[in-house]
Amino acid sequence: MAVAKTRRRTGKGQELRKIAADSGSAADEIKIGLRLKHARLAKHLKLRELADRLGCSESFLSKLENDKVRPSLSMLHQIVGTLDINIAALFADPLTDAPVLIMRSDNRPVIRTDPLLQGPGIALERLIATAKGALIEANIHCVSPGGHTDGEIIHDGEEIGYVLTGELELHVAGETYHVAEGDCFFFKSDLSHGYRNPGKVMTRVLWVCTPPTF
Repeated sequence: MAVAKTRRRTGKGQELRKIAADSGSAADEIKIGLRLKHARLAKHLKLRELADRLGCSESFLSKLENDKVRPSLSMLHQIVGTLDINIAALFADPLTDAPVLIMRSDNRPVIRTDPLLQGPGIALERLIATAKGALIEANIHCVSPGGHTDGEIIHDGEEIGYVLTGELELHVAGETYHVAEGDCFFFKSDLSHGYRNPGKVMTRVLWVCTPPTF
């Protein structure tokens, strides 16, 4: 019986990896609702107060904290900024004091965003665990065809991206740039920026920011 259980677990693991490969992102999705709620309570903010600051509905925030909806990437950035944290903090791992951190390819944590209900969105695959005092953060941005940030983002720092697959329409400081597989880009993060996938296949971008203010 023990062997049978082991086989079933292995099969499930293979199934999750297949799902991850088909979607272009990891299967280990992080439920961010509770983490956002803890951050809000730490700021002594009621749902209504946070909703007023963000210009959104209290109902939306309640559903978000209960993991019933996903925000767009730009909305998530506004929320964490208002709560004085960043998206990197949502990937926080208590086991980050080791001198060497290993993130296995089939076990990367992922946060999914969704500008439209069940519409094309963006998944952020975390490449390194969040460590206190870290000077860099890195993710793979997996952008579904038609997926976009739903607005632009501004924060401190610098960032560089390398397009692994697909293509991206990058918007920085009012200018639009088209980048494709093998292309690399750099810009300062205090310039308003956003992006969308204009293609018909999943786009995957290795994205590195320093310091981890995103």
